[in-house]
Amino acid sequence: MNISYMETAVELKELPSNPLKLIKWKPPKAASSVDPRTVVNPVQTRELLVAVSYAGRTRGRHLAALFACMYYAALRPEEATGLRRQNCDLPAKGWGMITLERARPQANKRWTDSGETHDSRGLKHRASDDSREIPIPPRLVEILRRHIEMYGVADDGRLFRTSKRRPFSASAYSGVWQIAREPALTPEQAASPLAARPYDLRHAAVSLWLNAGVPPTEVTQRAGHEVDVLLRVYAKCIDGQRSCVNRQISDALGD
Repeated sequence: MNISYMETAVELKELPSNPLKLIKWKPPKAASSVDPRTVVNPVQTRELLVAVSYAGRTRGRHLAALFACMYYAALRPEEATGLRRQNCDLPAKGWGMITLERARPQANKRWTDSGETHDSRGLKHRASDDSREIPIPPRLVEILRRHIEMYGVADDGRLFRTSKRRPFSASAYSGVWQIAREPALTPEQAASPLAARPYDLRHAAVSLWLNAGVPPTEVTQRAGHEVDVLLRVYAKCIDGQRSCVNRQISDALGD
């Protein structure tokens, strides 16, 4: 029963007091940090991307570059889905750049402005007209150049679309991902939370950057986080910090 109803009953003298206030139970807090068990390393990621390319007749090969964007550029699924050729600077050699301007989150048609399941929206945690620049390593530059050479782009420049030229649904790319996990991982790993969802590729990317010593302010610029959120969410995934801190404390103590 709603607590306001109880308060009203007390005011009307129907109840001597609000019995709900005697209840001590509180709902458990939802997990707000990334589970380290979900985070894949670079070798495991490469195995997964190869396995994706063999999933299904053609869908897996088309989606391999989308998953690569989620790992090497830490894109959210809706950001990768909306990625366009004009957002990508892909030089023949060296690092490239993705400049994100829009995302295409999936929702029920009744709740989108366009009446489609994927609506064009501004970037998460950003002003509607804001953009985000993400330097991308040569490995991803090569993957995207090869993808564009093989599949071309849609009329609006989108890199990833179905045979009907629509964005891939979450169920479509999640299904491909689940197929790829089996051959890419050991049976024990496949039964574990390791890379259980495509979104875990983004978690792995941010964790890798933090563990590589990239300043949190730079990571937030690339991943689209706030610094306090970044450190809270990924605190358990930053490896090797304890020994470093212990050494600093020992030095301070003169041990």
